[in-house]
Amino acid sequence: MEESVADATQAIAVSSTPAAEFRELPRSRQRTVFFQLPETAQQSLVAEMDRDQLQGFVRRLDPDEVADVLGLADEETRERVLQHLDADRREKAAFLLEFSPESAAGLMHLDYVTVDVDRSLSDVARRVERHEARTGRFPTIFVTEGDDLLGELPGQTLAMTDGDSVALRDHVHATPAVRFDRPDTDVVDVFRANPERSVAVLDEDESILGVIYAQDLLRIIEEEAGETLYEFTGVREEESVLDGPLSKVRYRYKWLIINLGTAFLAAGMVGFFEDTIAAFTLLAVYMPVVAGMGGNAGTQSMAVTVRGLAFGQISLSTGSRAILNEAIAGAANGTITGILVAIIATVFNQSPLLGLVLGVSMVLNLVIAGFFGTIIPLVLDKIGKDPATSATIFITTATDVLGFFIFLGLAQSVL
Repeated sequence: MEESVADATQAIAVSSTPAAEFRELPRSRQRTVFFQLPETAQQSLVAEMDRDQLQGFVRRLDPDEVADVLGLADEETRERVLQHLDADRREKAAFLLEFSPESAAGLMHLDYVTVDVDRSLSDVARRVERHEARTGRFPTIFVTEGDDLLGELPGQTLAMTDGDSVALRDHVHATPAVRFDRPDTDVVDVFRANPERSVAVLDEDESILGVIYAQDLLRIIEEEAGETLYEFTGVREEESVLDGPLSKVRYRYKWLIINLGTAFLAAGMVGFFEDTIAAFTLLAVYMPVVAGMGGNAGTQSMAVTVRGLAFGQISLSTGSRAILNEAIAGAANGTITGILVAIIATVFNQSPLLGLVLGVSMVLNLVIAGFFGTIIPLVLDKIGKDPATSATIFITTATDVLGFFIFLGLAQSVL
C-alpha cells in the first residue's frame, strides 16, 4: 500500500496533467496521496482541478483539511466551493481559512466543547453527546470559570465517575495554551514541554478558539528537520525531491555562485604559494586533507552553536566560554589527527619535515575551525541573520583560506 501511494504521489508530482492523474485514483486513496504531495505539487493540482472535481474531493474531508486544500485555491474558487458544502462544514472551514496556515490557529481543530466548572457531569455528558451526534467525534472537554480556562476534563472521567455530586474542579487537568497568532514553531515548543497534552488555542480576549493535538505537529516537526538540513546545504525549503530539473536549477544556482566566489578566494591563496608547490609537489596531495578536516570540524562546531542558539542557551554576549571550549577541543582533536597524518607522511613519503608541517597545520586549522565555527553563528545571530543559512559559507572560507595559508606558509619556511 505504501509503495502504491508513493508511486501515485510521484506520478502526480511530475505529471503535466496532475488533475487527470488524481482523478484516476480510487477515492479511498485520494486524501492520503494529496497530503503526501509537496506543497508546490498540491498548488499545481488544485489550480488544474475544475470546480466539480475540487468540490467532490473536499466534500469527503474534515473541516481543517478542507481549509488546507482551499487555502491553495484562488479566492473566487474558494468561495464557490465553500457554498456547495453542508452548513456545518462550510462554517468551520470558512472560520479556519481566516487564519494563517503557519500559525497556531492554522493547526487547530474545532472538535472541542467548553463547560463551566459549576456544571454537573450529566450536563457535560449531554454536551459531549450532542457534539458526537453532529460531528461523529469525541471532543476535547475544556473547563472554564467565567472567562478563564481552568484546564481539560479527561474523557474517561465521564465513564469512571458516578454521580452528579462530583465536582468538576477536582478532575480538571491543567492544559497548556497558546495565542492563535503564534507561529507553528512556538506550538512545537509548547508540545515539547507538555508532550502528553493537547493545547488550547486562545483568541486575543483569552477565549477558546480551538484545540491542537500532538499528531498535528508531526508534519511541522518533519518540516523543521528538513528545513534545517536544507539551510545547512544552501537549498531552499520550497524544493522537493520530486521537482523537475529546471526548478532545481532555479532554486540552487545563486548559492552555488556564492560558493564559487569563496572558492576563488581559497584558490587565490594557493596561487600565492605557486612556487612552493612547484618545488615540493607532494604538498598538493595533502592540501585537500588539511582543508577537508578544517571544514568538517568547523561544521561540527557550527551545528552545536546553532542548536544552542535555537534553545536560547547561548548568545554573543555569553559565548566566550563556548568559543574557548571549541578552540581547545579543536587543538586536542587537531593534535590527535595531526599525529596520525604526520606519521603517514613520514612513513609513506620518507619526509619527517613534511610530517611536522602537516601535523602543526592540522592542529592550527582545527583551532581556527573551532573558533570560527562558534563565533560566526553568534555574530550572525546578533545582527539578525539566520546562522543556519549563512554560517556555513563563511566558516568554510575561513578554514580553507587560513588553512592553506598556514600549511603552505609553514612548508615554504621549513621545506
